[in-house]
Amino acid sequence: MSSGGLELPPGDGCPGVDGSADTPPGAVSLARPVEIGAALDWDAEAWSEVRTRARRAGRAYIWLNLVEQRLRAVVAAVLRPVYEPVHGEDEWVVAAAGPAGQEWVQRAVAVREVSRRKGYLLDPADDNVLSFLTLPQLRELLVQHWPCFEPYLDDRRELELALDELEVTRNVVSRNRALSETVLAQAERASARLLNILGGGSGAGSPSADRLPIDAVEDLVGDRYADVVGVHPDRVRLQRQLPVEDLFGSARRLDAVGIGLNLLVQNYSGRRLVRLAEAGCRARLLFLNPASSAVRRRERELGIKKGEMSRSVEMNIMHMRRVRDRLRDTAAFEIRVFDETPRFTAYLVNGDGSDGLAVVQSYLRKARGMEAPVLVLRGGGNVVREGREPEHGLFETYREEFDSIWVDSRPVS
Repeated sequence: MSSGGLELPPGDGCPGVDGSADTPPGAVSLARPVEIGAALDWDAEAWSEVRTRARRAGRAYIWLNLVEQRLRAVVAAVLRPVYEPVHGEDEWVVAAAGPAGQEWVQRAVAVREVSRRKGYLLDPADDNVLSFLTLPQLRELLVQHWPCFEPYLDDRRELELALDELEVTRNVVSRNRALSETVLAQAERASARLLNILGGGSGAGSPSADRLPIDAVEDLVGDRYADVVGVHPDRVRLQRQLPVEDLFGSARRLDAVGIGLNLLVQNYSGRRLVRLAEAGCRARLLFLNPASSAVRRRERELGIKKGEMSRSVEMNIMHMRRVRDRLRDTAAFEIRVFDETPRFTAYLVNGDGSDGLAVVQSYLRKARGMEAPVLVLRGGGNVVREGREPEHGLFETYREEFDSIWVDSRPVS
């Protein structure tokens, strides 16, 4: 074989077309596909598995991307003013890396140069050495210059532990290996902790994040789903993630409309409602009139005894009246009834502020409220789609619907 060629091992592992292994020395025998017997197609189960892997990897990548961007911004904010005045715009990262980081920073410089020549840079803002550093390299800069970062970051140990946890996920995602649900959950917790430590927590400045923390995926692709931040098949699964104490506990304003408002009345005690009202919460509760024909129609739909739902709604109203009677300012706790056909039940918390949260269920013909699907909506802003005018989200739609029903309702004495 010529010196420019590549010598291949003998192909005695694959028999020839005629089934024999008689092949010239140094040649690789090839079998026809039909003789290999390999199944190249994926069945439904395999496709389901790879989609699950892809979803997990995509979710993990978003968290990793957020953490890396935040760490890059923190490193630049602290170290650039120290090194750039002396070493210049392009060389300050090289200088900050020092002799210990000479190898990896030079590699980043080389990759940037290749990207420049081949036009791989999509954004001029990334045409700098810092943008080509990986998460471990950014961490190395932070550790090397910890005295510079110490005034801004409280706990170095906690920071490094979170970065250690995240490194496992980074290796899995970068090599396109299977990411287990456990490791993904660990990565999400570590990422959220890191963003908090670095002063860029996803819930920063938003009181509603204490009740339902803003998820990185929601933050990035929320415009695809208006302001829906949760969908649950029934109310039981909702309450596992969002207990009533978290939903109502810090309410300044509570607007609720439905047939019997069981989520509030039967799951949040009267004593806590009194404390909530005395702390300044203003509540407006809209029940379906227990004497209306709409209640009787609903009873027939669900196949329950005549008068059963009517009595249940009356008991709920009476319970709320007792709560109201215990308040110094009864005007802050308004109770009304409406006679229209009920279309949904909704609990709108702090609908007038940036920390609004809502739980909404549509009424299904044959399913009780406990069994109906639940939407969780986040209020406080319009949905912004690129190239379009801001649009109202679903939160605002249900708030307007509540106000419309409230105008046509009658007060309960």
